[in-house]
Amino acid sequence: MKFTPFGIKSQEFTKSVRGYDKDEVKAYLEKLADEFEKLTEENGKLSEEIAELKERMEDYKKIEKNFQESLIAAQEASSRAIEDAKKQIAIMMKEAELKGKQIIEKAEEEAQFIREGVFHLKEEKELLVAKLKAIINSQLELLDMKLSDKETEIKEEEIPESENPDSKDDGEMDIDDIVEKLI
Repeated sequence: MKFTPFGIKSQEFTKSVRGYDKDEVKAYLEKLADEFEKLTEENGKLSEEIAELKERMEDYKKIEKNFQESLIAAQEASSRAIEDAKKQIAIMMKEAELKGKQIIEKAEEEAQFIREGVFHLKEEKELLVAKLKAIINSQLELLDMKLSDKETEIKEEEIPESENPDSKDDGEMDIDDIVEKLI
């Protein structure tokens, strides 16, 4: 049986021979009904407040869940960004190392090319010096031959050598001195 304030007020009791004082019972039931009504109203208000608080709590739970999901997503994004940055740095380091190796290899190739060029130039210089020496030697031989011919002519004319102004004692020229002067 469910109690209501109206049900309490309208409650009728059976009469007995020596029963309770009707007015006193009615007054008591009236007070009980008023108190029950207050409690029912308060219970209703509290139930509404509980429902409202539950609704707000659900909203807060949704907000908390969204916040946690956002936080997890931000952490994952941050982790991915860090990993991507690490990968990018690793790639850049490898590219820099590769480029450095290529630069070193190219420099070594150029240095080798220059060494070979210097070596070839030295060979060419030695060849030219040898050719110049050969030319100078042949020219000296020609000069010696001409000088010999001149000397014989002069002797035939019997002019003393000391009186001949063209006569020099330079028959022996130093080939190395001539080459040094040319170089």
